[in-house]
Amino acid sequence: MYRRMKSAENLDNLKQSTIGKPPRHIRQNMNSTRLLNAADLALDVAVVVVVTDSPGDERSDFLPLFRSGSCAEGGPKQFMEDEHVCIDNLVDHLDAAANCPSPGAFYGVFDGHGGTDAAWFVKNNILRFIVEDSHFPICVEKAIKSAFVKADYAFADDSALDISSGTTALTALIFGRTLIVANAGDCRAVLGKRGRAIEMSKDHKPNCTSERLRIEKLGGVIYDGYLNGQLSVARALGDWHMKGPKGSACPLSADPELRETNLTEEDEFLIMGCDGLWDVMSSQCAVTIARKELMLHNDPERCSRELVREALRRNACDNLTVIVICFSPDPPPRIEIPQSRVRRSISAEGLNLLKGVLDSNS
Repeated sequence: MYRRMKSAENLDNLKQSTIGKPPRHIRQNMNSTRLLNAADLALDVAVVVVVTDSPGDERSDFLPLFRSGSCAEGGPKQFMEDEHVCIDNLVDHLDAAANCPSPGAFYGVFDGHGGTDAAWFVKNNILRFIVEDSHFPICVEKAIKSAFVKADYAFADDSALDISSGTTALTALIFGRTLIVANAGDCRAVLGKRGRAIEMSKDHKPNCTSERLRIEKLGGVIYDGYLNGQLSVARALGDWHMKGPKGSACPLSADPELRETNLTEEDEFLIMGCDGLWDVMSSQCAVTIARKELMLHNDPERCSRELVREALRRNACDNLTVIVICFSPDPPPRIEIPQSRVRRSISAEGLNLLKGVLDSNS
């Protein structure tokens, strides 16, 4: 028996963008907002998805195959401050002494601000700090959390770099079927699950309730959405002009939040992107575009380029970095509801997009 797929449980309201968005470390008033142009896309969604109650979707012998593509563009900003990394085969990449489980993969997006030094440093060192941690590979979660803090401290000790620069950090580490996403900042990872968008990270904005409470408890203040009037994110590595001595609790945190999931055959791809993408596109919209593209050409590199181009068409005003990671050698299946069961002419994804437009306009 067929059943219509439910809307993505973590669907966000489509975000309002600011015109002339400043860098994170420069405070400006941002009064101009606009509505995302998603209504036209909502009427042109290629995939109408159903799921069957098949035990094969959760079978324990499923093993993903990793292949990825990325695209990075400076956008309208004068300087490109993003960095990213894609490693589809960790065993080949790392020394045998690393004792890395197989198969394994690692991906990261690092959105720099106040210069490129912090993003460059974290990109080149975060994986080393993870695999060299004493908890790896027995307790990967502890190793990842420790690695973020160690990378932050090591950056502060590098006299050749500008330690007042900073970066957000979003990583995805996969061993077998286990996907672990770690995030500090406002980059985002979204899992495409048979057309549904499942957010694997939370944006760390100062105005977020949990972040605001943490910041205020530690003596920080928020002005117009900026931490201490300077930074538009609540968590970041670097920015040592805003932090106290090492080991002391401060409003700007380098501690990541982790989310783990076991991949199944329904999990088709993961999108990782900096906030430049998510400022102009909802998670569901990105998954819908990516799935449609992969069904056409099955190329994650072209798919990431199309997401960046779509963001630019929507007047993105920040650097843009997107990684698309596929978990199968095959394109997503086109599974349509039989005509006899169709009672509407728009897909579930399209309805989700329209709902976001209406909600953000209310």
